[in-house]
Amino acid sequence: MEMIKCFMIVVLLGFCHVSVAALLEKKNQRKTYIVHMAKSEMPASFQHHTHWYDSSLKSVSGSAQMLYTYENVIHGFSTQLTNEEAQQLESQPGILAVLPELRYELHTTRTPEFLGLSKAADLFPESDSASEVIIGVLDTGVWPESKSFVDTGLGPIPSRWKGACESGTNFTSSNCNRKLIGARYFAKGYEATLGKIDESKESKSPRDDDGHGTHTASTAAGSVVEGASLFGYAAGTARGMATRARVAVYKVCWIGGCFSSDILAAMEKAIDDNVDVLSMSLGGGMSDYYRDSVAVGAFAAMEKGILVSCSAGNAGPGPFSLSNMAPWITTVGAGTLDRDFPAYVSLGNGKNFSGVSLYRGSPLTGKLLPFVYAGNASNATSGSLCMMGTLIPEKVAGKIVMCDRGMNARVQKGAVVKAAGGLGMVLANTAANGEELVADAHLLPATAVGLKSGDAIKSYLFSDPNPTVTILFEGTKVGIEPSPVVAAFSSRGPNSITPEILKPDMIAPGVNILAGWSGAVGPTGLAADPRRVEFNIISGTSMSCPHVSGLAGLLKAAHPDWSPAAIRSALMTTAYTEYKNKQKIQDSATGKASTPFDHGAGHVDPVSALNPGLVYDLTVEDYLGFLCALNYSEFQIRSLARRNFSCDASKKYSVTDFNYPSFAVNFDTITGGPNVVKYTRTLTNVGSPGPYKVSISPETPGVKISIEPETLSFSQANEKKSYTVTFTGSSQPSNTFSFARLQWSDGKYTVGSPIAISWT
Repeated sequence: MEMIKCFMIVVLLGFCHVSVAALLEKKNQRKTYIVHMAKSEMPASFQHHTHWYDSSLKSVSGSAQMLYTYENVIHGFSTQLTNEEAQQLESQPGILAVLPELRYELHTTRTPEFLGLSKAADLFPESDSASEVIIGVLDTGVWPESKSFVDTGLGPIPSRWKGACESGTNFTSSNCNRKLIGARYFAKGYEATLGKIDESKESKSPRDDDGHGTHTASTAAGSVVEGASLFGYAAGTARGMATRARVAVYKVCWIGGCFSSDILAAMEKAIDDNVDVLSMSLGGGMSDYYRDSVAVGAFAAMEKGILVSCSAGNAGPGPFSLSNMAPWITTVGAGTLDRDFPAYVSLGNGKNFSGVSLYRGSPLTGKLLPFVYAGNASNATSGSLCMMGTLIPEKVAGKIVMCDRGMNARVQKGAVVKAAGGLGMVLANTAANGEELVADAHLLPATAVGLKSGDAIKSYLFSDPNPTVTILFEGTKVGIEPSPVVAAFSSRGPNSITPEILKPDMIAPGVNILAGWSGAVGPTGLAADPRRVEFNIISGTSMSCPHVSGLAGLLKAAHPDWSPAAIRSALMTTAYTEYKNKQKIQDSATGKASTPFDHGAGHVDPVSALNPGLVYDLTVEDYLGFLCALNYSEFQIRSLARRNFSCDASKKYSVTDFNYPSFAVNFDTITGGPNVVKYTRTLTNVGSPGPYKVSISPETPGVKISIEPETLSFSQANEKKSYTVTFTGSSQPSNTFSFARLQWSDGKYTVGSPIAISWT
């Protein structure tokens, strides 16, 4: 005991006299090293360089795990080693250097870094104006104890705030603070349809029992949280897009869904409460605007100067799959980040296939295990889908099971395999999902693979009499290229209600996003999942929408006088459609270049959006003129705009003159001969004075595009200048599409607009 006391005192005082035990402890102490590999020297016996990295690491340490693998910043990986192991590793062939980690700065979870926000914090106001912005989130509620809603450093609640913090099941007004300034719930419509809420299953209050609402709210405006991760995956500092903005939560979604009466009631309250931005990661059918509750509520919000950001939907990659298409709504599709979570399928025949997973638990020890296809271990006609109760335990026990994606939740398939005695799962995409991989925090060792890999694995399964497999989990990998890629699930245009309005408006990060989570449910959302996490990684346009909501809040703080249309214009005209190597942003569904029907104006670039040079602005009168151009009746306009408004019979209204920052041109193939369509637009100067020149790229087959005038000269702020674009189309077969980009530039600012041309 005396020796231990002495040892502790010596260590605490920093004396140099240490015991032999301390020397041994120091020798075995692990610290993080960055291992630089000569990728070109990879032996031919390895199919993938990450397998080589893993083998090199295992040769010096049986227990060390790769923390990250790197593709671009370096070729190599990071891991924890003893000093002796590091020296051994450095002496191996193919190892360039093994360097101790010296970086102490915070690591953001990738989104703010990927969007350039971490480098440009000084560009955005962190002062009072940023903390004056209020972002309202309509969703499943909030978990107020989440660290994402800590109010440290925030001043008094803005005086114009008129909201409330409502009490209910497991929630009181004391759950709100200077960050989470409002929390309401709306259940009357839900209860009217489905009966009283069962408070033993869900909280009749703003409390989030689902996780989705906490995730979206913290993505939009979560506070800075150091040391965030999901089971060590995506470790770093989590932060919302607008870290100093205030959050107001409106719970409108319940176990049985989100009812339009509740949604409208929540939007009503949010307008009264004085929010600046409304974030709504929900959508319904494709009703005309005046029949769509979200569109109706959003029109009212727009009139009050509130930007409404909505998810485009997860019904991609088919065409005409969008929801939330009203032009007064900012419609957001989803793209990937430059981060992945690799988990490889290693077959008994020596072949390896890459997949993704967020599983964290007892590994499979690396040894090969018996492998079975679910379709051959079930008596059900759809046995390969691993639905509840379809697997035969005797055929599954002690084996890894291959399941096909579809019908039931991906994580539920793993739970079904586990319940039947399976040791792991390989989840294969079908044609509907192609090569897009979405990571999940599975309940058992599992990985998801693309269609091609799945087919190759099945070929082995069906041809080998004794198939075996194991799964290798490799943590978090950053620097993935290309990125972003449009997510296959992200809903696509054309716009089925108004083809002349191009939607979605833009894409933002929506795949494998880390954000706050509810303490009432595990990361899979399954009742069988006993795990509880502070942060979760999930995917969907539900995740991309609050990114834009938060960015809109940042722009509102920087430019309080800008309208919602001006803010959206800034985000759209500065969005990018190419990688740094000038290649077009890819579509995950096809592996080819995406189009404006997939990505809208492009991927958001918030740093550029802060100073867009010019904007396409819109007033309430412009939107009313748009309704007239749609030939809306007085009744329809009234139901949408809540006023008696008659279209001027002497005025010619045209959707092509609606001042939207993008162009969707439609030619009728039935009439034949050349079609001529004219679009008029007006730009407002929000930058410095000077001349802007226009350009169109690339050349568009089948259509001639001319612009008049080709130069716009601005002499002062807020000055407006108009131009006309004439599209002359030749005869083309039906369902022909052509795409281009129109850009105004003064040499400093570039104001870009996508053009989508359709022959129908």
